[in-house]
Amino acid sequence: MRITNKIMQRNSLSNINDNKVLQDNLTTQMSTQKKINRASDDPVIAIRALRLRSNVTEVTQYYSKNIPDAESWLKITEDALKSTSSVVTSMIEQATRGSNGDLTSEERKIIVEQLKALGEEVYKTGDASYAGRYVFTGYRTDTSLSFQQDTKNTTYNLTEQLDKTAIDQIKHVNIGALSDWTNANYATDANVSAMNETLVSTADVYRFRLAYNDIDEVEPVIEYVAPGAATDPATGKKVRTSITADDTVLSNSTGAPYTPDPYTYVSNNPDAVLLVKDTGELLIGKNVYDKMMATKDDPTSSLDNEAEIRITYEKTNFTGNDLRPEHYYACKATTWETDASGNYVLDGGGNKIPKDLPVNPIEYNQDYLKGVVDKQSIEYDVGFNQTIRVNSTADESYNLGIGREVDDLVSALQRVINLEDLKKNIENKIATTTDETALGYLKNQLTATEKALTFEKDTCQKRFEKGITSFQGFLDDTSLAITNVGTRSSKLELIESRMQNQKTTFETLKSKNEDIDITEVAIHLSSAELTYSAALQATGKIIQNTLLSYL
Repeated sequence: MRITNKIMQRNSLSNINDNKVLQDNLTTQMSTQKKINRASDDPVIAIRALRLRSNVTEVTQYYSKNIPDAESWLKITEDALKSTSSVVTSMIEQATRGSNGDLTSEERKIIVEQLKALGEEVYKTGDASYAGRYVFTGYRTDTSLSFQQDTKNTTYNLTEQLDKTAIDQIKHVNIGALSDWTNANYATDANVSAMNETLVSTADVYRFRLAYNDIDEVEPVIEYVAPGAATDPATGKKVRTSITADDTVLSNSTGAPYTPDPYTYVSNNPDAVLLVKDTGELLIGKNVYDKMMATKDDPTSSLDNEAEIRITYEKTNFTGNDLRPEHYYACKATTWETDASGNYVLDGGGNKIPKDLPVNPIEYNQDYLKGVVDKQSIEYDVGFNQTIRVNSTADESYNLGIGREVDDLVSALQRVINLEDLKKNIENKIATTTDETALGYLKNQLTATEKALTFEKDTCQKRFEKGITSFQGFLDDTSLAITNVGTRSSKLELIESRMQNQKTTFETLKSKNEDIDITEVAIHLSSAELTYSAALQATGKIIQNTLLSYL
């Protein structure tokens, strides 16, 4: 084959161009610090780069965003629970002080104020929020745990699902007409002037302490499965017996048929069921109590909890310290139309008009009545196929019984304080009275007051001793919740450490796959530049010689 100058020129230019391309590639690598700039440069590196970059992005999401968010949520939760623990501990301290029967009236008044303040504070810590989301309300992160202000235009029809352990026995002291005693009527009012120690008595009463006080006047309904109850063929469940409360009264109600008070009335009427609406107590007679205590679950049936006692009632007036029922119970909420003055708007029949007609009441947690309880756990993705729960729900630590226990203690202590004040007033009146007939009334009244005070002090002491036990149980629940949060935090720290190591590993692999070795590329670039320069020189000399040079 004859090699012409033209062939030599073309081959030289091609080789020089190859050297230039190599030099350009090495220069590009030096400026970008990457081995390839397009997938076609090296498909294997390109595919591996896509996979490693995906891994790095995923790990970065876990390590830099999800885990810090989870840590913040857990930290807010733990701080709130520790505050709650501190409040309940203070309640135990006050209950311990209150159980001392030798306190002065002033000391008791201080304890009352302290308990009221603690009762108002305990649920406020449950309204803790993170990034605008309430941390103790499950999936309803946009709804606070407690009402933020007094609410009077929404009626909740709620069902408490209890068992026979919810029934407790209390001792009520009947002080008769002593509650009506004044300096003006002690000798003129027939009932007051007739008071003596024989008219002071005590009554043992069984009750359900409902979750709220200030209940509506709608009569509550108790449902339970009586022993030997028939089975409903349609559902396969035992038929529940219903009992409707006789009436709704105030704790100080007098007059037929509740003379002298509802507690004494129920104590004397074994079949009575009576709601004391201001205190939220559902009083039951001895016969009803025996029926409730006879309930028990059938271990052979998985369709229903036969030992469950359901109490359905209504409440409209909520204070800013009340917990919202939708976080605890199966309930229905109806909001009523009100005018500019806040009064209900009534229809032609005198009935309140629901707001946003024809919308039905908002229903919450209706599955609870079927025995289905959704824990409403919120979980964060914090690793490859790994999640961690970040929230604690209200039922773990914010029991409605805490506030109700405070109400009981304050009420018991206040009754003692009232009788101590009454005793002082009667003693002062005796010191200034000379009329023998009036003195006779006052001495009888003083004796009755001293007897009532002895009963109330004894009742108060036992109430406080029981309160200490109850508060300790609430404190144990809170401590367990704190422990659970701490356990999750510790687990999250281990995951964070592992994610950090994985992030470092993937970034290292990604760098090895994509990034150049600068020293190596610099040497290759210098060599390519030298080769390119030599090629230019050699080609310049060779191409100078042509066939004419030899003629």
